Amino acid sequence: MKISAFALCLAALGAATAAGYAQPSDKPDKNDPLASAAALIADHSTKNGAAPMLTLEDAERIAMAQNPEIHVAARRVVMAEAHVPAVGALDDPQFMYRAWQVPLTKPWDYNAAQNMFMYSQALPGAGKRGLQSSIAQSDVQQAKDDLEDARLRVRVEVRKAFYDLLLAQDELQIHDEHVDIAKQAIEAARIRYTAGKVPQQDLLKAQLALTQLAEHLIRFDRDAAVARARLNTLLGREAATPVEAHGDYEVKQTLPEEQSLVQMAFQSRPDLLAAQAAAEKSHKEQALAKKAYTPDFTVSGGYMLMPAGTSPRNDYMFEGSMTLPWLDHRRHDGEIAEAAAKVTEQEAELEAMRNEARGQIGEALAEARAAQRLAAVYQDSLRPQSEATLHAAVIAYENNQTELLDLLDSQMTVIDVDLGWRQAMGDFSSRMAELEMAVGALPTGAQIGAQIAAPEVKQ
Repeated sequence: MKISAFALCLAALGAATAAGYAQPSDKPDKNDPLASAAALIADHSTKNGAAPMLTLEDAERIAMAQNPEIHVAARRVVMAEAHVPAVGALDDPQFMYRAWQVPLTKPWDYNAAQNMFMYSQALPGAGKRGLQSSIAQSDVQQAKDDLEDARLRVRVEVRKAFYDLLLAQDELQIHDEHVDIAKQAIEAARIRYTAGKVPQQDLLKAQLALTQLAEHLIRFDRDAAVARARLNTLLGREAATPVEAHGDYEVKQTLPEEQSLVQMAFQSRPDLLAAQAAAEKSHKEQALAKKAYTPDFTVSGGYMLMPAGTSPRNDYMFEGSMTLPWLDHRRHDGEIAEAAAKVTEQEAELEAMRNEARGQIGEALAEARAAQRLAAVYQDSLRPQSEATLHAAVIAYENNQTELLDLLDSQMTVIDVDLGWRQAMGDFSSRMAELEMAVGALPTGAQIGAQIAAPEVKQ
């Protein structure tokens, strides 16, 4: 039900009783208890200015490109990838020169010495280099999962901040509707009170409504400022950057079953994938620890120049060496036991995270369903009922069957219901963001269903 019929009633009332009533001065009366509240509301209306409009898609795109936390996670991926080639490479080869039997009486006479030039290369045991490279690749995968986790968290926080800002803007818009009605109610009550047609209680009741709006305004402005600062921070901008959220709320008709969401989380949630990669890495580390009993080798080859007069004077040499890990059981058995313990710890941590994810999904899904039902109650029942009540009150007032304040109460109820509807929609949007965080992706089933239309702004 539009406010137009109600406004016509107020206009008719003002025209009928305007005679003999002095219009109030534009200057606030210091003795008027409503002066401070009216001044605050008027000051708010003068401060409201145009700000750049930002859609949810734009906010998410900017956040993915400019959020500092995402930049840090991306650099960690680059660092992990750069580490892989170094891990799989052989140790640096060694070159050695050795001079034997140089005469002390002629330390410069190298023709009388044995000159040896040698090149050496260490070769790790079979399979060790492959396992080391695979472990480094696991670090890369973990870094990528951490990057996706950062993107998910930022995207979810952007959505929540966006919908908080959108809700605060809607609250301020509905607040302005409250102000217009409260001012009309006060003036109408004053007119009828001056004419002796209503008791002073009606005037005081209308005045109280305006005073309460000043308190509401402070809270709504605070909510908008906090949401704006949080959104700008997530976008990598100054917290005070002017911005307004532009978009609609969406309530989907169907939500997936919990079990399907749990399976989706195990396959797509970045922190669970990172924990799974860590568990797989621990198995590779255990396999590498068991390779400790595989000996490492060093091969060397060289050229020897014998002292002058020696036959033959030119020789070569070759040598090889290997480690003896079987003689150090205490050390290697300890390393193997430590690696095995890490495997069980990582697997237990993965299972604990999966169990926690099940609980988070269950809670988020319950919250989303409750918010969805509440929004549906507002959409299907409360809004039609409140508008029908207002329509009946307008007809009754036009036929002198009810008082003005009863009509005002009906209109205020309509606006309160619209405010509650928007709050329910904003709450559902935030709950869906939390559900996405718990699942690791937007639930597929939640994309099915029709959008519930936003309420019309009453003029």
